Order: sequence, then structure tokens, then C-alpha cells
Amino acid sequence: MKFYNTLIKYRFVIGLVCVLLGVGANLAFSFWPSFPLYLIGVFLIAGHFFFGPLRLIQEYMESGDMDGAEKILASIKYPNLLYKPIRSVYFTLKGNLAMMKQDFDGAEKLMKKGLDLGMPMKEAEGASLLQMGMIAMQKNDLKQAESYIRQALRKGLPDKENQAAAYLQMCSLMMNKREFRAAKDFFRKAKALKPTTPQLVDQIKQIEKYISRIPG
Repeated sequence: MKFYNTLIKYRFVIGLVCVLLGVGANLAFSFWPSFPLYLIGVFLIAGHFFFGPLRLIQEYMESGDMDGAEKILASIKYPNLLYKPIRSVYFTLKGNLAMMKQDFDGAEKLMKKGLDLGMPMKEAEGASLLQMGMIAMQKNDLKQAESYIRQALRKGLPDKENQAAAYLQMCSLMMNKREFRAAKDFFRKAKALKPTTPQLVDQIKQIEKYISRIPG
């Protein structure tokens, strides 16, 4: 794994060196002895532009090093050359980082780009739609927020934490619309998932204090 990550990090330089060595071998001998060097070099350089270094972001995200993740994304100079599903992930990650900086307008534009390109998995599409819903809520566009979160639930979400977050957001939206029966139903669904994320656990405790007193 470490070797593969190192190869991804330096494959453009390694590819360039291989091509230059191929040119040298071609001049010194002939084309065929240099062909493997050309092939390896072109393959590595193409991989640099078509697949990018997104695999390297995982360790930074897992350790909470957002600056490191942002540097990896910034190293991609030509995102439009990325293979389409990878380009979608690129814009989604950029949107996540913008959202963490509370740049909601920028996050929305980037997340939309990712969604328009098509996510590689339905669950990933659902997670992106959920985030779009949360962005819309931050901007107080509640109608759009509801639309995004309902779409997220239909597409499917990757785990119970995301599902619980979606149900709690829907609970909040329904209470705002005074549709109390629907609000209670979404709350029950969220609670039944027994999420462990501290923020979600706290939300459930806070809502539980008063939702039983709400009519419906």
C-alpha cells in the first residue's frame, strides 16, 4: 500500500524519467529496446492526468488533516482531464472542504458539478444530495432542502449515521411546516437507527424533550 501511494505521488516524474531514458535508449540503440520505457512512461503520465492523486486523500481525511487533503486537491491542475467518475469525486471533495469552511455558495456549486457528472455509487449520490440539503438549510432555503433530502433517502445512504441525520433533518423541516405527525414519524425512524455520532445523539435528546408534547 505504501509503495502504491508513493508511486501515485511521484508517477508523473517517474513517467517523465522513463520517457527520457527511452529517448536515450532509442538514440543509443534502436526503437525496440526503448519501447518498454516509452510504454511505462506514457502509462504513468496518462495515469497522472486521467486518474489523479485522489487515492492519497484517504489517509488525510481519516486523520482529520484537512490541510493535507486540500493540498492534494490543489495539486490537480487540470481536473477536466480526470476520468469522469473520478472528476465527480474531485468536485464532491472540493465541495466538502468548502462546506467545512462555511463557504456554502461555493460548496453548492462544487457539489452540483459532482452530481451532474454522476456519482460512481448510488449511496455516494445519496450522501451528496444529503449534504446539498444541509447546505440549503444553512441558506434557509427550506423547500430546496426538503427536495434534496427526500432525493437522498430515495437514492439510499451509505450508513445508519447518514440515514439518521437525514431523518432528523426531515423531522426539523416537518416541524417547521407544522406537519407534526410526519415530524414524529421521521423522529422515530432516526431514533430506531441508534446513531452513535455525538452530534446526532445530542439532537435526538434535545428533540425528545418536547416532541411528545407536540400534537399529531
